[in-house]
Amino acid sequence: MAEKPTSNSLDLKRRQLLKFAGATAAVGGLGLHVGLASAAEPVAAAHGDEEGILDVAIIGAGMAGLTAARDLLNAGCRSFQVLEARERVGGRVLNYDLGSGYISEVGGQWIGPGQTAVADLARELEVDTFPTYYQGKTVVLGGEGRLELDLHGTFGTDERIGAKLSELSRLVPSGKPWASSKVDELDKLSAGDWLAQQDIKPEDRSGWDTSFMLTCGVAPAKMSLLHFLSMINSASCDYMKLDSIKDSAQGTRFVGGSQILCTRMAEQLGDRLRLACPVRAISEWDRDVVTLHTDQGLIRARRVIVAIHPALCNQVRFEPALPEGRAALQRAWPAHSPARKTAMVYKRPFWREKGLNGHTMQVKGPLLWAWDNSPLNGEIGVINAFVVNAMLPSDHQAAQQVLTEIYARSLGDEALQPVAYHDHDWGLADPWSLTCVSAIPPGFWSEHGESLRPPCGNLIWSGTETADIWAGYMDGAVRSGHQSALQALASLRRA
Repeated sequence: MAEKPTSNSLDLKRRQLLKFAGATAAVGGLGLHVGLASAAEPVAAAHGDEEGILDVAIIGAGMAGLTAARDLLNAGCRSFQVLEARERVGGRVLNYDLGSGYISEVGGQWIGPGQTAVADLARELEVDTFPTYYQGKTVVLGGEGRLELDLHGTFGTDERIGAKLSELSRLVPSGKPWASSKVDELDKLSAGDWLAQQDIKPEDRSGWDTSFMLTCGVAPAKMSLLHFLSMINSASCDYMKLDSIKDSAQGTRFVGGSQILCTRMAEQLGDRLRLACPVRAISEWDRDVVTLHTDQGLIRARRVIVAIHPALCNQVRFEPALPEGRAALQRAWPAHSPARKTAMVYKRPFWREKGLNGHTMQVKGPLLWAWDNSPLNGEIGVINAFVVNAMLPSDHQAAQQVLTEIYARSLGDEALQPVAYHDHDWGLADPWSLTCVSAIPPGFWSEHGESLRPPCGNLIWSGTETADIWAGYMDGAVRSGHQSALQALASLRRA
């Protein structure tokens, strides 16, 4: 018979786990991935009880929630469930099946330098990567004009302005922009205010407007300068690593599409994953056991990881009400950048034969940016695009006609003969996809920053928006998943 552990030995294990959790949290911002194997032994005994109370419930089966679940599983915790409102996993990451084994990414799709958390996850899940195609010339359309430029893997933004932004970003910590020594000065300004002070030529300013729409989902006038600088800080304080293609955050794609990371994690969970299970209310979050009111009945858990967008929390009823600071953050969080992404499919990437890279930008037109989204070996040709919803017909057939004519101007008459078209408006997709990116306005972090991460009772906040670096990106989602799993494990041990 195994020897019964003494209270001293249990206390030692508890201290070891807490020390481990603290050390891992400390290095998380450096992009280091520390496995949870060393925590497996003390956690393995947590299997729930005869009353059906879970150790952990996770709300949301996006990349953050699934990462947290995978970490709990790897740590030996078996008493948890993941609750997803949609009938699929992935959240804002989604693949569209083009047939014959090919896909096109509908949501988030790229990773780049410094995004080590999601890169490590891909290696662990045996998902390969390949570079975004950019070799050749980019086409810029304006009015009736057409211009071919070799931008060498960039978007052609002014390097002088980019260098200024890079230098300023050193003053704004990515994980805590509200703690900047210049917060009073920088959080009053929109990025548009700052750009207006930089003596930028009108023709170059339109390029910056397009760049902000692509990266932030809004015009510069609606984006906090402080928040944008925190994004650049995530990219090693190098604007070009944030807003380019070569060696940047748009530089690398996943073989099989980004959603494959989520589907592979979900496969490991078995019946611990519940789809079509929206959480309508959370009660007794300030007690020892939290009750979740879902479309599939009541679920009780000692800890709850809330891995959904902050604004989506407004659709959940909290009893008792959340502390005013957290509630105010959720009410004020912007959710107006849903984005619309299209895919035009051709028999082959014919533009490459002409020395073009398939990238097109249109000044003051319905097309923001189109790019070559063909599979690794170019077996078929795919042009993906972000479009201006207000300038493109909502009817997909009419939208396809408009875009094929634009692509014909850019790439040649072969573009008039697509074999398939896909159009995904995230604003209409489902009630759970409020926005693709968070366009943080001026003044937001000064007022609400301190309420972003602190737990409320037994509620642990997760999701890419809570990440210390690369917030808003897939890498930030993975980091937040790791962090929330550690918080839950350490909290359970303390209890």
